[in-house]
Amino acid sequence: MPAKPRGRFLVLEGVDGAGTTTQTTELARRLTARGVRVSTTAEPSRGPVGLLLRLALARRLTGAEGRPFDRAALALLFAADRLDHVASAVLPRLAEGTWVISDRYVLSSLAYQTLDVPVAFVSQINGRAPAPDLTLFLEVPPDVALRRRRAEQPEAELFEQLPLQRRIAANYRRAIASGSQGGLGGEVDVLDGTRSIGEVADEIERTIVKRFKLDRSASKRSGIGR
Repeated sequence: MPAKPRGRFLVLEGVDGAGTTTQTTELARRLTARGVRVSTTAEPSRGPVGLLLRLALARRLTGAEGRPFDRAALALLFAADRLDHVASAVLPRLAEGTWVISDRYVLSSLAYQTLDVPVAFVSQINGRAPAPDLTLFLEVPPDVALRRRRAEQPEAELFEQLPLQRRIAANYRRAIASGSQGGLGGEVDVLDGTRSIGEVADEIERTIVKRFKLDRSASKRSGIGR
């Protein structure tokens, strides 16, 4: 029996409030309508290290003696969670022929962890993370994105302050401009994330259809162009 074709690994990225979670769900729905087998996931993961990170981001977990986490240690935790996430939730599904869509991946570390840690260090500790087939970056001005985020969740997480979000947005731009996600591989498409959910979802679908040569005749089932 011939081996199943490998699935595609897609990633949604953006500052907090850019719409990555919404568009991950919408892309999965549209690909499923096209007959593509899809699995969605996110980082931090739901694994043991990811759960620690979620507590830290929610300011419910601190470093030793109640001090803030050392930012290099936090970067290491994100990298460790990523390797566990890839091994448990990404690679097995890709091998089965399932397409995996992740809400955040390495590019997030290159944007967030480099606020306080050198890019070279973040790149090095993520060097074993396999490159996605495509990363879709939803570009939204930080002040707009943060207003969206506050409407959904009034309590701010660790990085959800406008000055930090502006620096994070600049870090994203630098990482993307450097090519190959700061040396870690993978293509990045930058999309205007300020439009309506449907308009952004339509462009994402058109991008995926063109890039991976999917059947365009399935567009009515998926909803593109509504």
